[in-house]
Amino acid sequence: MLHHMKILDFSKLLPGPYATMMLADLGAEVLRVESPNQPDFIREIPPLDEEDSATHQHLNRSKQSISLDLKKQEAVEIVKRLIQDYDIILEQFRPGVMERLGLDYETLKQINPNIIYCSLTGYGQTGPYRERAGHDNNYLSIAGIAGYSARQNEPPAPMGVQIADLAGGSLHSVIAILTAVIHRSNTGKGQYIDLSMTDSSFALNAMFGPGYLTAGWEPEAEGTELNGATFYDYYETKDGRYFSVGSLESPFRKKLCEALDIPYMIDLAESTKTEDIQTFKIAVKEAFLEKTYDEWMETFSEIEACVEPVLTFSEAAEHPQTKARNMVVDIPRNDGTYQKQIASPIKSTVYNQKYKHIGGKRGENTIDVLKRIGMDENQIKELIEKDLFGKIEIKK
Repeated sequence: MLHHMKILDFSKLLPGPYATMMLADLGAEVLRVESPNQPDFIREIPPLDEEDSATHQHLNRSKQSISLDLKKQEAVEIVKRLIQDYDIILEQFRPGVMERLGLDYETLKQINPNIIYCSLTGYGQTGPYRERAGHDNNYLSIAGIAGYSARQNEPPAPMGVQIADLAGGSLHSVIAILTAVIHRSNTGKGQYIDLSMTDSSFALNAMFGPGYLTAGWEPEAEGTELNGATFYDYYETKDGRYFSVGSLESPFRKKLCEALDIPYMIDLAESTKTEDIQTFKIAVKEAFLEKTYDEWMETFSEIEACVEPVLTFSEAAEHPQTKARNMVVDIPRNDGTYQKQIASPIKSTVYNQKYKHIGGKRGENTIDVLKRIGMDENQIKELIEKDLFGKIEIKK
């Protein structure tokens, strides 16, 4: 589907690699540019599969890797040759780094005017925080999300997945890049994209942010319909498991009351009074404590009330819905065996994802890439002697 796209990926950790993984899953050719001196920390996160992290092998599947010391001018010149072919760039350095290296948009645009160049950073290229270090929970905090994602009088809960990195950074980067590709196909012009994970996280306040901006209504912990102020919540069972209850609409609330054997609470379930809402929530909580996880599973298997069990990841991977949607797939290793990975969630009538291989060794495609841009054995040997690539594992 995206076979016409060739991407030079200067990112590491999670946000950028997840974005380019999505594009690679859809057919784009992705070449990672990795430092020989500052290895991607994600390679070291356990558990390991052989020498590399399983997480790294997932995030970087179907991609190639070239190792370059960008502080050396010869490496910069290689990048300038690569952008004649790889005309989409995603980089994740702090603002100003690529400019100091001589690889910023304005410089590369002079070589390839059609280039699409996306800079993905925590706070963006402008503003007082532009050079400030940060991580996912910092961006969620600054964006106003963590402040009301909590129980009253308790700290915000650390998220199980990286919302700012993935929903903020990765997904918005993919949207921005694909939009730029469409613009280029229509006009012949490339562009620069300044993507901030904090901006994108701030934009995720789509449900309750407008209430403050138009009416001054501040969303607070356990103060909205969806963050604990109502029965829309998680409930413990008799044996210590949990169920999610999302029975917002009236028909679902009535079915919830029937399933929990509290039909006398239906009127309170429909009330908008604070005291009635809290009384109903307490009744739901007490009802769930009366039965075990398995007993509630049997009850709600036959009742559609927007109630589902809180699963462990292993349970989610084995869930019949997950299996029916083929969300766990076998990805080839270089030795002919396979590794199980999370699949691309995009389903299409015209395209099936083709996963080439798990994420490979740092710089393993360096020699092949250099030959593709016209370098001969002597030139490559000279660059190796200048320690331009570090210790790379040459793919046979």
